[in-house]
Formats: sequence, structure tokens, C-alpha cells
Amino acid sequence: MKRRAQYQKNWVYTLLMVILFCVFCAAVLIICSILFKGISKPLEDILMAGIASVLVFLITIPFSKWEKLSLSNIGVIPFKRSFFKVVLGLIIGLLISGLHITTVVFFSHISLNRFNGTSFTTTIAMLLLYLLTALREELAFRGYPLRSLAYSIGNWKAQAIIAVFFALEHLAGGYTWGQAILGAAIGAILFGIAALRSGGIALPLGIHTAWNFSQWYVGFKLEKGMYDAIVPEAFQSSNQMVIQVSYIVIMLGAIAAFYFYKSPQHTV
Repeated sequence: MKRRAQYQKNWVYTLLMVILFCVFCAAVLIICSILFKGISKPLEDILMAGIASVLVFLITIPFSKWEKLSLSNIGVIPFKRSFFKVVLGLIIGLLISGLHITTVVFFSHISLNRFNGTSFTTTIAMLLLYLLTALREELAFRGYPLRSLAYSIGNWKAQAIIAVFFALEHLAGGYTWGQAILGAAIGAILFGIAALRSGGIALPLGIHTAWNFSQWYVGFKLEKGMYDAIVPEAFQSSNQMVIQVSYIVIMLGAIAAFYFYKSPQHTV
């Protein structure tokens, strides 16, 4: 309680530090994208996400020290249960994504056709890419920023702020306002509550990775995966509505499940 009271007195300082941290993380991403531009994909994206993850972790160290937080306090140091939590997160993420995919296919006019142009090597490369991308985002948003703000102003206020930052990064990355607010921001709340409930980034890392990879696998991303999601031209608008509404409902359900499930916290 004493530590919490100390943080609450300095919430403006903490917020400014979090904003500065996010600016540094954005700069890291921009620099890495410039450095690796021109390399064949997905190698370019893998290198960018991998190096950016390392740099974001290194940036986390001084920021956490400035606020007298250990790396274990903010949940970014692997612990003995970390691997188990990543695996559990992968399972949860696959279940959530699987429910979304099943709902979309059942209630829309989307058909999933096997795409032979994606090799096994490409599939493994994409899995690695989504793992590293999720790692960078979890370090950049659910590590130091979320935990330091949660100590200062409480979990839900911290969640709201980080969701805004997460949406803004995706907006800068090409998302529309609707996709950023109704997609990325809601996802940020799910990953955030998973991090706060589990005490670290391992669980949301697994959920985040499984969601992105499985959505790519069935062709729901911009690139074709092992399957290609075919949508008749006449049903483009209605199918998009089904995808968005089912996403919101399923994500909110997952958030509620984490909220009502009580479990002891562990580091990472």
C-alpha cells in the first residue's frame, strides 16, 4: 500500500515517462524498418521485429529503474512458469481465434479454399514473425507502460491509456480509425487484462501470437495463408460486418472471462 501511495502521488510523472517510452519505441520501429528495407519478405519483417524487440527490452531497463521498478515488477523477466504460460496463452489464443473463424464462416458467405502457394517453410517463417511481432508489442505496451501506470492510477485507467496508444500505433501502421478503435484497442484490453491477471507478458504473448498466426493461416490477413478466404463481391459489405461484430463480441467475452476468473499472480 505504501508503494502504491507513492506511485499515485507521481502519476503525472509516470504518464509523461510512459509517453516518452512509447515515443522511443516508435522511433526504434521506424529506424529498424529503414535499416531492413529492401530485404525479401518475410525476412525483412522478421529481422525488424526481432531487433526491435531486443531494443525495446533494453530501453525498458533504464525506464523501470528511473521509477524504482524491477524488471520482475513489470513482468518482463522469464520465470520458471513462463514457458507454461506462453503455451497456455497459445491454447487460449487458438480457442478465441477458432471461435471467431467458425462464427464468421457460419454466419457469412466466406469460403476457405486451400492455397497451395504457401510452403511449410513460409508457414514456419510466419509463425516466427508473429511471435516476434507479438513480443515487441507486449514489451512496448504491456510491459513497462501498462504496469507502471497500473501501479500509479489503477488497472482500468492504465488499460484505457495503453489501448489508446496501441490503437494509435496501428493507425500509423495503416489501420483505419474503425480498425484501430474497434480492432486494435479492444485487443489491447484483452492482452492487458491477461498481463495483469497473470503478472507478466508471457500469457498475452501466447494469446497474441496464436491469434495473429491463426488468422493468417486461414486467409483472414492481407496475405494468403494455408487457406484463402474467398468472399463474393456482392457480400463484401455484409461479410465485413459479420467479421467485425463477431470479433467485438468474442473479444469482450474473453475480457469478461479474464475479469471474473480469479487466480494468484506470478511473475511473467
